[in-house]
Amino acid sequence: MKHDRIIQGISTVVAIAGITSGGYMLPSILEDAEDSTLRYTNNIVEGAPSWINTVGMSIGALRGLLVDYLWIKIQQMQRDGLFFEVMADAELITKLQPRFPQVWVFHAHNMAYNISVATHTIEERWEWVNEGIRLLREKGLRANPDDLVLHKELAFFFMHKLDGNSDDAHLYYKRKLAERWHNLLGEPPDDWNERIAWIKEIADAPRNLQEAVKEVPKLAVLLDILEKDYSDFITKDSKMNPEEMLSHISQLDTISTHSTIAKEFGLLDQLRMQSPYFNQLEKLYSNPEYQKAWDILVATFRKEVLKDEYNMDPQLMYEYTRDAGPLDWRHPQTHAFYWARRGADVGRGRLKANDIYKILNTDRIQLQALQALARTGKISYDPFSQEVPGRFPDPRFIDSVVGDDEREGLWNELYKKHYFVRGAGSDTFTTFLRNFLGSAVREWYRQGETARAQILLDKLDAYFGEGASPPNSAYKVPLDVWVNQQAKGEYERLPAVAISDVMAALRYAYRVGIGQNRPDVFEEALKFANNVTNEFKQNEYNDYTTQFGTGRIKDIIGALESSAQITFEQLMIDSTVPIEERIAIWGGVDSIQQGLRPRVYDRIANRLQSQYDKNPLSKIRTFDEAFPEPPGLEAWRQQMSNEAAKAKEDAENNAINSVERK
Repeated sequence: MKHDRIIQGISTVVAIAGITSGGYMLPSILEDAEDSTLRYTNNIVEGAPSWINTVGMSIGALRGLLVDYLWIKIQQMQRDGLFFEVMADAELITKLQPRFPQVWVFHAHNMAYNISVATHTIEERWEWVNEGIRLLREKGLRANPDDLVLHKELAFFFMHKLDGNSDDAHLYYKRKLAERWHNLLGEPPDDWNERIAWIKEIADAPRNLQEAVKEVPKLAVLLDILEKDYSDFITKDSKMNPEEMLSHISQLDTISTHSTIAKEFGLLDQLRMQSPYFNQLEKLYSNPEYQKAWDILVATFRKEVLKDEYNMDPQLMYEYTRDAGPLDWRHPQTHAFYWARRGADVGRGRLKANDIYKILNTDRIQLQALQALARTGKISYDPFSQEVPGRFPDPRFIDSVVGDDEREGLWNELYKKHYFVRGAGSDTFTTFLRNFLGSAVREWYRQGETARAQILLDKLDAYFGEGASPPNSAYKVPLDVWVNQQAKGEYERLPAVAISDVMAALRYAYRVGIGQNRPDVFEEALKFANNVTNEFKQNEYNDYTTQFGTGRIKDIIGALESSAQITFEQLMIDSTVPIEERIAIWGGVDSIQQGLRPRVYDRIANRLQSQYDKNPLSKIRTFDEAFPEPPGLEAWRQQMSNEAAKAKEDAENNAINSVERK
């Protein structure tokens, strides 16, 4: 008996000592777990098999063993190519350990990269890619709002999967993203200051309808009308569906203002005749009595959808548009920049010294996104067309990167941030600067901005020429000679650069060759554009066709061949070009290039008139006098309608043939 009591006493002392030491150790263990974002949840996992909840709740901290088992299992299934089977177990891990970022990345990458390419239709592929993005954006980042890695991976998805061209379905991705964000936010203003005010209106909007009604009491009357007469906007739980409402409003704006396809097919008149619902909505939306109510309703709904459905902050969207350039949210690289920038901001100070490369990679994405926007940041999109959104250079982002008299530039900011980082550190940004400046020199030169191009070439010389160690004379050559030397071989390595150069040259051709009546300049630019297009037509990869019937090089050729029309259209609505200059170009273009004006007139007329009405010239000269309708416009409309119908028929036949081949 005495011996047993001694053993019991010793056991009790050991237990007390263990509990006490464990109590002292627990804070540091929890701190390490917090730093590594490995803490798990003890909540019941919704939707999981009953044994998961029973075992998971009963074993407490040993739940990690269950997670380890699931990880081993899905790794084996991954090696066996069982991507769909991986989904269920990976989802369980995200629920068992929602603060473990790596599993979110694994799960999303599996959906967007592995499962998507195993599908058989382009629509299925997009759904899986989109679900991978949504998993990170709307679930992973809600559970880990300050995790840098999740932000970086999400930014990479937009930059590589959607905006890159390695996926056979990348053109379809670009169209679907543009469609979704056009429906959500509508057509953005072209002028940078107007775009800043446009996105700020959303950022400053009330957080909910109750607050909006307090600001504009008339909104209550509008909401009553909508709830009684517009059941399409009401969900099953008798609440208005904000995203559905925004989609209807966006389509109404598009049909009635700037959709060439809608005008060609007479959709506005058809809807007015065939749809009483459309007539009611159009009348209500255009009723001046409810203008302020509509404005605050649309802004409030946009803010609500951005926050609740897309986990995005309108205030940050406004700040980034104000500071980085005229961001167009229909462009994948705009989202890449947003998530990389946000990740760098919220993740600052949360990583250990050995993880500096994660910050470095995230900051690289910021620069790469702005570089891509400088080349393709202007979007021309008609949601009623089945074509890929037109994308062409927006040189305003060049100054966003390298700076100007008023701004430091993102490159300078990040270079100083990483200057003392060991290893590559600032060197990675100097390499980027050399490549970016070289591209910018060519773009400014092709646009006829030779003074700006020379300034950037002088910067290249100061950094990497005479200012380098040892110094060299690589940049001490005439500007035109240097540009021509750099173009050789660049187009094959980066095909998008060819489109950027061609459109920049054509823009210069219209402004100087036509606007200043110098046909020799126009002919030279057109010759350059034709030479580049022919170079791509003769490319050995020209015959490559994807499984969806598209061709990567052929798509580049298509963009080059339509570059004259796209460039002319965008130039005519570019608020940075003086209205007097655009009047001269509009009046003189027929003398050199027939058929451009009637092809773009319906698309640009409303936006161009809106800009013209703000100009003092509108007081002494009507819009129709400044920008008269092209002669024979009705005949052209019929021709374009026939072309659109033929293109639609060809697309349907190609889709049928593609299915038959499979």
